[in-house]
Amino acid sequence: MLALPPSVKIFLASGVTDLRKSFDGLSGLTRQVLEQDPASGHVFVFCNRRKDRLKVLYFDGSGLWVFAKRLEKGTFAWPRMRDVTRVELSFSELTLLLGGLDLSRTKTRRWYARKSA
Repeated sequence: MLALPPSVKIFLASGVTDLRKSFDGLSGLTRQVLEQDPASGHVFVFCNRRKDRLKVLYFDGSGLWVFAKRLEKGTFAWPRMRDVTRVELSFSELTLLLGGLDLSRTKTRRWYARKSA
């Protein structure tokens, strides 16, 4: 995975995505569904219907990256939200999701964190 600065936001497209899409198709979904600019430098994550594959769209300043992951067994614990089209995650939450943890069953403890400018 990439090392990302704290200013980068991570957005999941809740629901399912046709993962036959690549650079242009995922960029279009980012604009239309997530209402974000794909060249913003943020990370956009999409999942298929069976929840065993995902794609990540990321602009590094010089071009777009598309990362893909296919699970050999099992599924991702993808959020199901009917009224919400995007979910914002922290980098640590994305790491947990990619590692197979169900974020809906985890609890974040309250602790101090300085707000970035």
